[in-house]
Amino acid sequence: MDFPRALRERRTGSRISQLDLATRAGTTQRHLSFIESGRSVPGRGMVVRLAESLDLPLRERNELLLAAGYAPVYPETPLDGPQLAPVRAAIDHILAGHLPYPAVVVDRRGDVVAANEALDVITEGADPRLVGPGTNAYRLALHPDGLAPRILNFDAWARHIVERTRHLGELHEELSSYVPEAVVGEQHLGFAVPLELRTPLGELHLMTTVTTFATAVDVTLAELKLEAFLPADARTAELLVRARGTGSRR
Repeated sequence: MDFPRALRERRTGSRISQLDLATRAGTTQRHLSFIESGRSVPGRGMVVRLAESLDLPLRERNELLLAAGYAPVYPETPLDGPQLAPVRAAIDHILAGHLPYPAVVVDRRGDVVAANEALDVITEGADPRLVGPGTNAYRLALHPDGLAPRILNFDAWARHIVERTRHLGELHEELSSYVPEAVVGEQHLGFAVPLELRTPLGELHLMTTVTTFATAVDVTLAELKLEAFLPADARTAELLVRARGTGSRR
């Protein structure tokens, strides 16, 4: 990868001017201009400061360092390694604490890392090959053998998922093929796009939140996302609490 071009593309893609980036990185616009034109070779510290100032994901910061001829700074530790044992314990604690509401942890591609037992309420009836650790949560959501037949507001929810996966290349293309072309109407969507799902419990209306490890300096940890489903109305909350209390989803 050509470093000057890579830096310039990331800066313009973030809609940041040379002056703004130079100010954030503690350098001059003239120096940054020389770096982007290839007339000046930045030191490793400058590359790190530029990547930080662009607020790039850790994986992209490593890629920028490699493009400049330097070794990556940020490690990528296997999640099942001993170094991340506290992280796995924290994930288990958070998932358990979110009960009786469903929650799932996914990696950068949306592959399932862990989930709590309440997620069964959402996935019940889906093809078993689409469910569980190592499967893809986005594919589960939109695949005809996944949740799609039971999502009552599929068009709106599907557009929401597809927009989130534009960076995933072939997976994005696959997911887009499950979603029919639709013109966005003027209908009111409320304060968030809900997941309106038909389940054995009854019709559930759920909204989602996404949580990340904000201070992560390890690529694996930085790319984990906890997607938590919360009731969007009192009826949904009542159904999920009742199912948890009886130990039954029916």
